[in-house]
Amino acid sequence: MTEGLSKGSVPSRGDEKKDDVLGGRKKKLSPLLKLALELGPLALFFLANNRYGIFAATGVLMAGVVVTLVVSWIVTRHLPAMPLVTAALVLIFGTLTYILHDETFIKLKVTILYSLFGAGLIGALYFGKLLLPIVFDLAIHIDDEGWRKLTWRWGLFFFFLAGLNEVVRRIVTTDVWVNFKVFGILPLTILFAIAQTPLIMRHEIPVEEENSESHF
Repeated sequence: MTEGLSKGSVPSRGDEKKDDVLGGRKKKLSPLLKLALELGPLALFFLANNRYGIFAATGVLMAGVVVTLVVSWIVTRHLPAMPLVTAALVLIFGTLTYILHDETFIKLKVTILYSLFGAGLIGALYFGKLLLPIVFDLAIHIDDEGWRKLTWRWGLFFFFLAGLNEVVRRIVTTDVWVNFKVFGILPLTILFAIAQTPLIMRHEIPVEEENSESHF
């Protein structure tokens, strides 16, 4: 099914310029602000758990993801898919954690989140769609073959993280699981992303070439 992919399946540079939200041109977060928004809620979750326990930390995480979405919307006037889905699951499973007073739900959120991302990426690829640029709000420019390979890799990696979280959450204490979430999953994801650099470089499309193609 993936053979049917065309260049129209991937947002081009010209499409990015037309990608408006509520009539406004899509803006990008500065790298420093984006890093702060991504790591801030996680850091606060870790600190709150160490001091006040998992239930207070869950509340802090819920508040943190809401603030992240608000700031992102104010600055860019759009919400990338990945932070939006993540925030939705944090709020749903965080609420269940509070209502049922059971930390299992906030732990399950990680498994379900990564399973959804993995299934979404690979499932869409089967139907000839490339969701990776949308999910990650990526600004890299590579050919369709590169996007397919990158999508497969990230999809399988997300399934790996989901399985790993299931194993860890079942055999360790809550405090150890929090450490794993902050100091295990995050470094693994960063290392995996860095490891994709050679693939991206092999399939990179020069900006000049992509611009010329967008005129036809």
